Formats: sequence, structure tokens, C-alpha cells
Amino acid sequence: MSDDQPADQLGPGADPERPERARKLFSGPIAFLKSAPALEHLPAPSMPEIAFAGRSNVGKSSLLNALTNRNGLARTSVTPGRTQELNYFDVGSPLVFRLVDMPGYGFAKAPKDVVKKWRFLINDYLRGRQVLKRTLVLIDSRHGIKDVDRDVLEMLDTAAVSYRIVLTKADKVKATELARVLAETEAEARKHPAAHPEVIVTSSEKGMGIAELRTAVLEAVEV
Repeated sequence: MSDDQPADQLGPGADPERPERARKLFSGPIAFLKSAPALEHLPAPSMPEIAFAGRSNVGKSSLLNALTNRNGLARTSVTPGRTQELNYFDVGSPLVFRLVDMPGYGFAKAPKDVVKKWRFLINDYLRGRQVLKRTLVLIDSRHGIKDVDRDVLEMLDTAAVSYRIVLTKADKVKATELARVLAETEAEARKHPAAHPEVIVTSSEKGMGIAELRTAVLEAVEV
């Protein structure tokens, strides 16, 4: 998505009823579907998908659990990089869309062959999945965008995959530092043609930005 698409830039406020629909949807049935270690194991591309990407220690599983209001939906671990497959979750009954928890990237301690396998899986999924509506790229508020993140953003730009940046762990930094990181992240987003211009700030522990993120997910599915 580019800056010349004003309808999508209206954001959650474009439909005043969407936040409540999102709240009800994420309060309803959500279930783990399957793990896919390779593309041939993906479910049939019959439903919209929203993917979550981020560095291995960015707090992706915690954010997914907060988003769905379920403590154990996505597995959290003290060992970054534990998720090595595409994990699928069905949202809604009847099914409305699927969340996709992608393998974390940029974890230096993982074996090189494992890192290479993850990278190919992520690349192939992002480039070839027609039902992928949006990728949410998670960035740690304490560190901001790193070179490994820029590599992923550029890959998404090249593949013309719409994405939105989400800052995580916002409760871990002071307000002034958070404001600086947010401004820098928004400036970075404006450089990328496939990026949504607005960044969402979240904290899994404090619940900050979770309602906005739910609405943004449903917006991406519906628009």
C-alpha cells in the first residue's frame, strides 16, 4: 500500500463500528489450526491471512496472546527463535480469517542451516501467498528498527506485500524515548512503498494498543 491510497489511511475510524466488531471477534472462538514446516503443508488458500513477523526476541508470542486474550494460544519461550514453523490460528466461527505466526528472524545463535531454512520459508510464504492480506512487522520499542528489520521491509516492498509496523514492549521504555523511537519508525515507514504510514504502539503486559491492533487486523481483512 502506498501513500496515494487515502481510503486505507483513514484507519480504524473509517468504520465506526469496526472496533466493536473486532472486540467481539477476538472475544469469540480462536483455535490453533496447524504448524507448517514447509509450503506444502500450508492450509488451502481459502481464507484471508494476517501474518506476524519480527525478530526472535521481539515478543511476538506474547503479543499474539494479548491480541486474542488467551494466555497460552501462542507459545512463549525464554529461548528466542524457538518458533521454526508457520503456526496457523483460526479466528471466528464461522471462520473469518487466519492469523499466521511466522518464525522469528535475526537470532544469531541458531545454526546457520536452520537460519537459512527459516529465511527461505519466510521469503517463499510472503512472496507467494495470494490470501495474505497484511503482514504486521513487530519492532522492539527498546531498540527500534535494525538492519535485519530493514532487510525484511525491503523484501516486503519488492514483493508488494502490504505491511504495517507494530512497536512492542512500549512499557519498557520512558515516554520520551518511546516518542523518539515512534517518530523514527514512522519516518522509516514513509520510505517504504508497501508500508502503512501509521505505526501502532503496543505493550502486551499493560494492554497498550491491543484494541487498536485488533481493529487494524480486522480492517486489513475487510478493506
